[in-house]
Amino acid sequence: MRHFKDGQTITIEPWRAKPLPVIRDLVVDRTALDIIQQAGGYISVNTGAVPDANSIPVSKDVAEWAMDAAACIGCGACVAACKNASAMLFTAAKVAQLNSLPQGKAEKDRRTLAMVEAMDAAGFGNCTNFGECEAVCPKGIKLDMIAQLNRDYAVAAAKRVFSRAPTATVS
Repeated sequence: MRHFKDGQTITIEPWRAKPLPVIRDLVVDRTALDIIQQAGGYISVNTGAVPDANSIPVSKDVAEWAMDAAACIGCGACVAACKNASAMLFTAAKVAQLNSLPQGKAEKDRRTLAMVEAMDAAGFGNCTNFGECEAVCPKGIKLDMIAQLNRDYAVAAAKRVFSRAPTATVS
């Protein structure tokens, strides 16, 4: 608002993204973001009782990465700013938050595949790395999260393909 002069016209409109349909006025249905979160934004393996704070060592860099990812509030500003209506920054933050910590490692591949596939099924567009999402993110989540998600997805998809590969039988 600092850049607008008195008398200028400001247009306020709802987000324009197929997966986030307008309900009424400026209200959009954000269910698609919830579906992505429900596809894998949790740890379901039994990690036991609450451990002592220092019993599972986590390096400072990893802890900061996880905290940066956890800062995502799921507002959808990244989707609204993206010319392709991509939810990659949102998905990347939600995946990175759990994949980087020791408790989330056991389900890393399943989580990555499930959340990216849920995002695709919801109809979000593809990321083209313009960086508009990073620029508008109120929590300052970086594009590095998307790069990490792409790496995690490539590894998980390759593991899935090769684990299903038919084995040759010798008769």
